[in-house]
Amino acid sequence: MLAADGAHFWGRHGAAGLLLRAPHPAGGTAVLLQYRAPWSHQGGTWGLPGGARDSHETVEEAAVREAAEEAGLYAHQVTVRTSVVTATAHGEVWTYTTVIADAAHQLETVANLESAELRWVAEDEVAELPLHPGFAASWEQLRILAAEHPLDAR
Repeated sequence: MLAADGAHFWGRHGAAGLLLRAPHPAGGTAVLLQYRAPWSHQGGTWGLPGGARDSHETVEEAAVREAAEEAGLYAHQVTVRTSVVTATAHGEVWTYTTVIADAAHQLETVANLESAELRWVAEDEVAELPLHPGFAASWEQLRILAAEHPLDAR
């Protein structure tokens, strides 16, 4: 979707990303982050696996599908906990929704061409990385929301 000011937003039906949490070996929580390929939009920054939503998908389905494509994860490996709109544009016609989900352990990942690297990062260390601007803007909101849904690592 192209805005009147020339800004580009991926996904005619919005976009979604997956904030996947798992227990950290040293205690606490780790989250799966994607280091975006240099050629991609905002390449060279850390964010969440995610992307455009198809017309027939819920935000949860889109986030999990994108995580499968970009990180090699499967829907049965994650438990969706909640979701929140973390960005809007065009008078809320376009939205980016972050879906918070849990895994029983830090899952093995397989990066596609959009991912220069995938890494499990301690929740307390996320803000120290060069984050995608949209993710950086929503990180504290996401931490607060995630804290309201304690990690369910079944």
